[in-house]
Amino acid sequence: MKESTGDDQPADIDKLCTAVPEDLAKLIRHFLDIFSDDLPPGLPPQRPQDHRIELEPNAQPNIQTQWRLTQPELQESRDQLDYLLAKGFIRPSTPPFAALILFTPKKYGGLRMCIDYRTLNQVKIKYGHRIPRADELIDQLRGVRYFSKIDLPGGYHKIRVFADNCQKTAFRTRYGSYECTIMPFGLTNAPSTFQLTMNGVFWDLLDKCVIIYLDDILTYSMTREQHLKDLEAVFQRLQQNRFITNGSKCEFFKPWGEKQQDVFDRLINVLISPPVFWIADPERPFEVVTDASDIAIGVVLLQDFGVGLQPIAYESRKLQSAERNYFVHDKEMLAIVHAFKIWRCYMTGADVTV
Repeated sequence: MKESTGDDQPADIDKLCTAVPEDLAKLIRHFLDIFSDDLPPGLPPQRPQDHRIELEPNAQPNIQTQWRLTQPELQESRDQLDYLLAKGFIRPSTPPFAALILFTPKKYGGLRMCIDYRTLNQVKIKYGHRIPRADELIDQLRGVRYFSKIDLPGGYHKIRVFADNCQKTAFRTRYGSYECTIMPFGLTNAPSTFQLTMNGVFWDLLDKCVIIYLDDILTYSMTREQHLKDLEAVFQRLQQNRFITNGSKCEFFKPWGEKQQDVFDRLINVLISPPVFWIADPERPFEVVTDASDIAIGVVLLQDFGVGLQPIAYESRKLQSAERNYFVHDKEMLAIVHAFKIWRCYMTGADVTV
């Protein structure tokens, strides 16, 4: 649950300001309080979209038995409990039922504590609000020349859980049971709540100079001068609503010029020029490229015919409901298995690189 890199903020801000134009650096320093890599202590302000947890009639999650944890997992759970208690994001609880905790490895080492809300999610009433479609968002960018991407670290933790719903978020550890005062990761409807909140904060800027996909904000403008004004408006909204952004993960003033247009035009020409697909050569090695998202997997079969890798076939499918609960590395492995199943006729006995 903990969202912090542990870096020193002033050093990060100085580094950021030296890497951007002078007028943008001045704007960043004016809104210095919104730039941080760690969430401030205390509860966020109450909002109309604070998270509710409504259960199906007469439903209660199953009571589960906690599995044994390793010593590193126990130490990490204690460290993260201390962190979350100090922030005011959790508090002791005596719930009738509680979720379990589990741990996943971080990309660069260490462990991440997660709360397993699967049994709660099974009896939770689902919202009808959907996350925006990527193609709808992209449609707003026609003719735009300047872009900036703003990252919101720990954005879920800037939204409260309704006071009478906090006990439903309870989780059990070796060191006691606790409930969340802020919206934790892993809850059904949490993405919808966050998207609704962000849409409410930026409602009059949406599709004018801002598009939002969960915790990523893209600011876009036709001119450089207008882009600086649009960024100032975005910074003001973040400040007014007590959101923070991690400067080291933001990208500012990315232009769309002749170089970008040339690459785009060449890509379009490649996609519409024959041959789009090459015919497989069983005597040549194959290469499989895979990808996985929260809702689908995709795979591409390629071969090198002396002019670089060329596509032989594409394949994708949606994940089943159970598969959507897989960890990221398991989804990636599922994509590999899927590729070998559908292209068995090519891969049997062949030299294949994944």
